[in-house]
Amino acid sequence: MGPFLRNNQHYSELKRKCLEDKKLFEDPEFPVTNASLFYRKPPPGMVEWKRPREISDGPHLFVEGISSHDLNQGLLGNCWFVAACSCLALKPDLWQKVIPDWKEQEWDSKHPENYAGIFHFQFWVFGEWVDVVVDDRLPSINGELIYCHSKVKNEFWSALLEKAYAKLSGCYESLDGGNTGDAVVDFSGAVAEAINLEAEAFHKDQGRMDKLFEDLFKVYDRDGIISCSIKASPSEIEARMACGLVKGHAYSVTSVKKVRLGHGLIAYFQNETIPLIRMRNPWGKIEWNGAWSDSSAEWKKVGSMERNKLGITVEDDGEFWMEFRDWCKYFTDADVCRLINTSLLTIDKTWNEVMILGSWTKNAEPLRNRCGGCMNHKQTFLQNPQYLFEVTEEVDEVLISLQQRDMKIHRRIGQGENLTIGFAVFKVELNRKYRMHDIITQLNVQTTTYINARTVFMRAMLPKGRYMIIPSTFKPETLGEFMLRVYTNVDSGCRELTEHQPRMTCWSKLTGYPVAVSQIYVHGAEGTLHNLKSKLSHTLQGNISKNGSSVRSTVKADTVKPVFDTRAIFYRKKPTKPITVEVWNSNAVKDQFLGQVVLTGSVKDSTNPQRLQLRKSGRAMADEMPGSITLRIVTSTELTDM
Repeated sequence: MGPFLRNNQHYSELKRKCLEDKKLFEDPEFPVTNASLFYRKPPPGMVEWKRPREISDGPHLFVEGISSHDLNQGLLGNCWFVAACSCLALKPDLWQKVIPDWKEQEWDSKHPENYAGIFHFQFWVFGEWVDVVVDDRLPSINGELIYCHSKVKNEFWSALLEKAYAKLSGCYESLDGGNTGDAVVDFSGAVAEAINLEAEAFHKDQGRMDKLFEDLFKVYDRDGIISCSIKASPSEIEARMACGLVKGHAYSVTSVKKVRLGHGLIAYFQNETIPLIRMRNPWGKIEWNGAWSDSSAEWKKVGSMERNKLGITVEDDGEFWMEFRDWCKYFTDADVCRLINTSLLTIDKTWNEVMILGSWTKNAEPLRNRCGGCMNHKQTFLQNPQYLFEVTEEVDEVLISLQQRDMKIHRRIGQGENLTIGFAVFKVELNRKYRMHDIITQLNVQTTTYINARTVFMRAMLPKGRYMIIPSTFKPETLGEFMLRVYTNVDSGCRELTEHQPRMTCWSKLTGYPVAVSQIYVHGAEGTLHNLKSKLSHTLQGNISKNGSSVRSTVKADTVKPVFDTRAIFYRKKPTKPITVEVWNSNAVKDQFLGQVVLTGSVKDSTNPQRLQLRKSGRAMADEMPGSITLRIVTSTELTDM
């Protein structure tokens, strides 16, 4: 399936028509008017829209290929976009997707009659590739391009790409102020993670700093994209610091390397390395002047072969190296964009991806309301959308990304601010199939920070079990659309829960319909192994069963005090039938029964945690077995109470 066509404009059809009519394309959807330039702040001078051949001789999309050095920022405060373009230029797989048919789009000096003044670019918008068509009329003042442009006067890929992105965002001024990570996602479909380097203070903790370097090294090595910036107050935007770095300014990271110290063979035998990171200023000049800067003495510690390999130059080209500790110390924010590999055809780490589009919507009926706000709003929090997923391995690394719709297009009407969003993850009952209506014993595994960013990201190691993601806005009754992406090692079966309770069917009259619901949490067992010869070689398992349906905990190995941390929920047609909790010793030959407790699960019973003595089964139920079990049970006759 091809990309979605923006404004239903088909590049090849439009181009064919222009060539037939012998006319250069003029885009009616993004006309050469002030409305395409700005909504509040006009450019400083008389703007003329000029085609590339009116600006320079022999125009090209690319001059001597595409490079992260091609770009310079213009009058817009869109260093974030230019930094993303620098990152894009380093990745052929990506830029050839964003600039499709680039050979066909390039000027052909031998056949000028094939030129129609039309280009197209592709952006990843909310889960699908969107094809955006533009004409080649670019805003200029005194014959010079006023926005993003290449160092070489006759190269136009960056200016045309920026025009397509401005069209997608409403106008050029909508690009004033933004986030590099967001633009990278729009170029790639990557998963963005924002890291607060200032709050995390990695430079003060060697262990955590080394771990961060390894993470970033891995991301860079797997074709991910990293950018960084230094927080600035409004008066400090683009203020140059004494060390040569610029505040409130986006830098693209162009390399992450361990550099070998020493000269010649000694360097190889000593094997001493130092972690360095290289970045580029979108201005194309003004560099860091501290340790490992272009002409600093530190480079004398590195052999000439290694230096040449790293491409060390002493010119002020805007690209420079820093020691990783200094990078962590001076920069306050980093955007890490992972290109997640979901292809089974590679030897690299592959992920299972589930992508779901959802929305926060309002309804007067609480059971149908889906905009309950964050956990501070206990009464309404569970009225948000709920997504269930499974971790089927003993422990699995899980990546979760929540992204809201891009708001830049609304800036011209005085809106366009991101909603403040986040999400919570709960470990829930192993047999949960319906929406959660109360938090009883479900464990809040992790809650993200709520932030007015386009994307909120979480990475967690989760043990085997069933989990619930609840994405929300910070305040209740805030409406919006979002995209949830969940990555696990193996299929997690992630899906939205929409039903509140078991469905009433035509069979319900015959088979009965639940009249009560019980939630049971089994914490653990104690003293169950006293009569067994070996205390440590046995594995234990807890079973909870009711009316023929049962839930089984994971096996806990080598323990005399197993913590089962197991939850189950039962919709009960015959509430007089009891719920049984059994403890078994799991053996290769035959499992051994260690005792049980039988619970009435009545509404009147205590809902507090309790420790109960294990007993025998069958007719000898009154006889005690060694050991006890700790659990909690809550029952209600209202099926939407839990």
